[in-house]
Amino acid sequence: MKTLSALIAAAALFGGVQLFHGGAGQSAADEVTPSTSFRLVANGDEGDCAVTRGAAINDGLSLLTVAPNCRRLLPGIERAKFWREGQDGTVAFSADGIDPIVTFSVADGDGYESYAPATPLLSLATTDDRDRSAGN
Repeated sequence: MKTLSALIAAAALFGGVQLFHGGAGQSAADEVTPSTSFRLVANGDEGDCAVTRGAAINDGLSLLTVAPNCRRLLPGIERAKFWREGQDGTVAFSADGIDPIVTFSVADGDGYESYAPATPLLSLATTDDRDRSAGN
């Protein structure tokens, strides 16, 4: 009986923590809504594909959807499932949330440019209508 009571208390505590953290993340997301749709371009418009940043998972980590045709720009990038944004503004795409397949830095103007791997050079720019109308 003591084990059952401890298990119920642990579940309630876990649920309360999840509820508290879920609400905090949601209000922060409402304050600053990042762009979600991007165009990935290789070497000065030699090819492009769609990339979508999804829901935030935790601090700096979001889900990512990469179009299958992105493989022709950088083989292996189609496996990326996570977008990780560093405190320095860098963005990394990864399959596991940790090991980057490609890493971008903030570009001059709007968007990002890849620096790892060194080739091919990739650029990432927003395609959201709300960003264009806001002058971004």
